[in-house]
Order: sequence, then structure tokens, then C-alpha cells
Amino acid sequence: MKIFSFEKLKVWQKSRQLSSKVYKITKLFPDDERFGLIAQMRRCAISISSNIAEGTGRHSAKDKARFTEIAFGSALELLNQTILSNDLEFISDEDYKYIRTELSEITAMLNALRKSQLA
Repeated sequence: MKIFSFEKLKVWQKSRQLSSKVYKITKLFPDDERFGLIAQMRRCAISISSNIAEGTGRHSAKDKARFTEIAFGSALELLNQTILSNDLEFISDEDYKYIRTELSEITAMLNALRKSQLA
């Protein structure tokens, strides 16, 4: 089986793991958030790894960097929703800290990836 270049990227691996964690955490949200925060948080989480993957398929450095920027934006959007979810007491402080720590690492890795793409 062929392994694609994005699968080797630690930032893609971490963002994929974070997506799984976000799915598990949002299962515990109130049912009336199914089409609100649950859907938004899941889409953002998936968008991070998806844009990393899509960017590796682009040929120009500028295109690759653009998809990395989109992934970065999705990470910040997820952080905002995580903060709000914690404010509303939908997630525990422990889960909030976990997601925030992971996003901090992922955004640092995305910054480094973008710089390498434009070098």
C-alpha cells in the first residue's frame, strides 16, 4: 500500500488524533448542540488534517502554503469554539486544556511547515 507524503507529517498525524478526540468529547454535548457547536467543532478539527493533506498535492510552494494557512485558520476556529464550550460548561477543564495544548503544538508545527514551503 502506498504511503502519501502527508501521512508522514507529524502535524498531520497530531491533527488526525485531535479530530478523533474532538469527536469523542462532543458526543457528551447536549443534544440541542448537534447542529451547532458539535458540527462546527468536528468540521474544524477535520479541516486541519484535510487541508494539510490537500496542500501536499499542490505543485507550487505558494499553493502548498495557502492550504497550510487554511489549516491554521481552522485550528484557531476550533480553539475559539473550545473556549466557548468550556465557558458553557459543555467540556471539562481537563478536556479544554488537552485541546488547547494540542492546538498550540499543531499551530507551531503549521507555522514551521509554512515557512519551509516558502523557503
